[in-house]
Amino acid sequence: MQDYHFPEITLLITHYNRSKSLERLLTSFSELKIYFKEIIVSDDCSKIEHQVYIKIIQQKNQFIYITSPINKGLGNNINKGQEIASAPYTLYVQEDFIPSADFGIHLKNAYDILEKESKFDMARFYAYSKYPYLKSYKDGFAEMKFSIWKLGYKKFYYYSDHPHLRRSNFLNKFGKYAEGENPEKTEYLMMFSFLQKKGKGLFFENYQQLFTQVNTSIEPSTMKRTKWRESSNIPIVLLKHFYRHIKFNLDYLKNSF
Repeated sequence: MQDYHFPEITLLITHYNRSKSLERLLTSFSELKIYFKEIIVSDDCSKIEHQVYIKIIQQKNQFIYITSPINKGLGNNINKGQEIASAPYTLYVQEDFIPSADFGIHLKNAYDILEKESKFDMARFYAYSKYPYLKSYKDGFAEMKFSIWKLGYKKFYYYSDHPHLRRSNFLNKFGKYAEGENPEKTEYLMMFSFLQKKGKGLFFENYQQLFTQVNTSIEPSTMKRTKWRESSNIPIVLLKHFYRHIKFNLDYLKNSF
């Protein structure tokens, strides 16, 4: 298996109460022989048993470990990790993902594109669904195309907290992540900041090939959603889509002029 060394990339992992998942992710990168300038594990005041286990993991995996005396939410957790990244690029991954066997070559391709094309701010590796407006670029990546005049509200799903490579000056260009908000609101606000400040990104077209998201009964997802968001009731689904279409467009427009 080929080794992949990325001295220009910091691996930033955000963590909360899933230390076994963190261990699995770190082991996966090691087994794939993917190496970074540094690895930062940013913890959001996990339970003491997880903090203890992280220090055990740290004995066999070299990484920088930072935590918080109180739980401050996802926004603060990303901010404090990104602020200490010393490489010019950051690979951001939450702890419940596993990279695929061929991730190394695609990470290299994404890095090479960002090095060559300064107009791109990030390259996305994973999504729940395909971004609706894409222009094929190269090496399996496509350029995401956004315009307020394009149809549908899913055009706004341009930025995502899912695994992606970005320039480490991200906070300087797009602002810090909102703190004191729930994770969905934090991601939503960054999504609009990215668009309003004219960010540009790439999207890997086979968007579920490079990472698998794994939540177990022992370490389930920490994301909690309201029941109406998860409902499959047709009237509720239609109402949800209509609400998002109106809200997303208004939220974008009110802060763009």
